[in-house]
Amino acid sequence: MKLDLEPRGFFQEKPVPTGTRLAGWSALVHSLGIAAPVCRPSCISDQYIGGSRREEGDWIVFDKRYQAGETFADHLTFALKHEDIDLLILKRIFQAIPKNEIEDFIRAVPTGSPTRRAWYLYELLTGLTLDLDDAPRATAVDVLNPKSYFTGKPQISRRHRVRDNLLGTGTFCPIIRRTPALTRFVQRDLSARARETIGRTGSHLVARAASFLLLADSRASFEIEGERPPCNRLERWSRAILQAGKNPLTLDEINRLHCVLLEDTRFVRPGLRPDGVFLGERDDHGDPLPEFVGARPADLPGLMNGLLDANNRMREDGLDPVLKAAATAFGFVYVHPFQDGNGRMHRCLIHHVLAERKFTPPGIVFPVSSVMLDRIDDYRRTLQRHSAPLMPFIEWRPTVQRNVEVINETADLYRYYDCTAEAEFLYACVERTVEHDLPREIDFLRRHDEAIRRIMDLVEMPDRLAKDLVMFIRQNEGVLPKQRREGEFNKLSRDEVSAIERIVSDAFEGF
Repeated sequence: MKLDLEPRGFFQEKPVPTGTRLAGWSALVHSLGIAAPVCRPSCISDQYIGGSRREEGDWIVFDKRYQAGETFADHLTFALKHEDIDLLILKRIFQAIPKNEIEDFIRAVPTGSPTRRAWYLYELLTGLTLDLDDAPRATAVDVLNPKSYFTGKPQISRRHRVRDNLLGTGTFCPIIRRTPALTRFVQRDLSARARETIGRTGSHLVARAASFLLLADSRASFEIEGERPPCNRLERWSRAILQAGKNPLTLDEINRLHCVLLEDTRFVRPGLRPDGVFLGERDDHGDPLPEFVGARPADLPGLMNGLLDANNRMREDGLDPVLKAAATAFGFVYVHPFQDGNGRMHRCLIHHVLAERKFTPPGIVFPVSSVMLDRIDDYRRTLQRHSAPLMPFIEWRPTVQRNVEVINETADLYRYYDCTAEAEFLYACVERTVEHDLPREIDFLRRHDEAIRRIMDLVEMPDRLAKDLVMFIRQNEGVLPKQRREGEFNKLSRDEVSAIERIVSDAFEGF
């Protein structure tokens, strides 16, 4: 099959660099009419390029020596050799190409590495078996290059002479590229650094720090959703987070945690939703203006089972806990399986994985939601970087209930996703928690306790009043406010007030 390598100036609304032709995924998607985004498209220049390739806007431009020919086989081989793996595109290509052409492609080079990988992935992703004898005896090849990707434990397929080292399964599979940032994060062993911080701290202080961190995470998770909940809802979030990781992650467990988060289910149906869901605004008539649309209700059981199977494989294969937390939690929020509470449940799943894998010290909750709130623009950009390219391929219509109904097949849009940016974002949040938030909270409590002790040595008063003194002085830049000095602390002499202000200043110097 000969491909059309020269679109009319644009490919998926991206201007094609002058003097180039489409290559790999972009050539296949354009020529076959594949309904899937190519996030990092490639093209081949008609000129020589220093270093063999360069980035030009959204494009990766290859040197003319990479010229790939004009056939389906040429560009599938190019994509598998030179581009990031994209299981969504690959599956849709397999569905668009007749089986006999796939079989001819494999028979032509039966021992080739790209050929065997394509063969294995065809049967894994489509569930179909090609009319081919088992591969000739040859050294097995990895589906993913471990130097370029974070991988699972290899599982040999003797039929294809391939080692399956994916993070998931054929029905649900994230991809995480081995970027310099993620390599650095993993090598730092932040879990051990957190345990060292806790190990240098008394148990009573650790317990109090844990309580403050949990409260901070609870408040932040609601603020991310634009909510200011009453205390009872904060308590429910805390209960859900403290239960995270105690039970195996199953659909029943996710539904149970969802009910803990909701509690009042009069207006929100717990469990998998029976209708559509979208994120975005509404027009003046109340009709939806979606920025993103969740998976179709009919696809939810299969997608959630696939997500849980992938989660189990990542756990059993010992994938780094933060990478696993990103893959599971972001995969969940992209599916958006509930009517309400998806964002909170997504962040709850982060805590679940970190606790289950014992990444967080016992009894400690990393206030990841607090960091996400502080970096809310980065958080939203991370989510939109994934969701926005999918929207042109989701066909929907408004319902009479002013909801959305998806009218095309979209399940694969949620099954396969590159989770690299999400993993980098989450790891940066965890790093700040370990390097800044946890030690700072412990340091604050030590300084606070020292100030209270010295104040009580100077003036005998209830512990609550001493804590209020410290709070008011710190809030007023080191000086007890006049209203407080003339109010509940009017029995303190001027010298005592000055001495207490010095105590607080000394205790928190440099903080």
